[in-house]
Amino acid sequence: MTIFYAPDIANSPFLPDDESAHCAKVLRLQAGVVVHLIDGVGNLYEAAIVAPHAKRTEVKILSVQHDFGCRPWRLHLAVAPTKNSDRFEWFVEKATEIGVDTITPLLCRYSERKAIRPDRIEKILVSASKQSYKARIPQLNPMTAVADFVQQVREPYRFVAHCYEGDKPHLLHVCPPRSEVVIMVGPEGDFSREEVDWALQQHFQPVTLGASRLRTETAGVVACHLATVVNEI
Repeated sequence: MTIFYAPDIANSPFLPDDESAHCAKVLRLQAGVVVHLIDGVGNLYEAAIVAPHAKRTEVKILSVQHDFGCRPWRLHLAVAPTKNSDRFEWFVEKATEIGVDTITPLLCRYSERKAIRPDRIEKILVSASKQSYKARIPQLNPMTAVADFVQQVREPYRFVAHCYEGDKPHLLHVCPPRSEVVIMVGPEGDFSREEVDWALQQHFQPVTLGASRLRTETAGVVACHLATVVNEI
């Protein structure tokens, strides 16, 4: 089933320009074809194409499923963007496919990338949500310094994955199911000890993601997967 992103579909029967072009020019869908639409906030629509047009495709809503795929848990990943922007974008895509609610890019002492392109990331979030059949698009927060982030966090269950020695249980063993969870992953050079201390002072629990030393983007995906496994077994 073809899926389109139409954030204003509840108020307007027309697809956005880019989705209209994809519908009419790329896929060449004709009037009467039934498609699915997501609005990005959790609703899945079944609709029939009324009039395909490269800039203004009109559709008719046939049915709607509210809170489609709604889960009794929420995951917030705070991850330092990688020096290679492609790798961070890969993480965003895969985390969206697996299941994440919020992504916060972290600015750390050892960060090699101090800025991202939100417009590009937003497109990846939309594309990955459509591909993985999710009606709710993850929220992308502005890049935030670690010191500010740990003070702003509202999730009751907080974890920081770092590489320093110490007593660190595996995330799989301590991440609670059906809860609101935030997991922090640092840059390639890891968090500084001071940043880890800031997190601990704000009631973050240090965790390990396994025996292997992982790249930042891999660690983010592994953390996302482990939190999902906890909630699906």
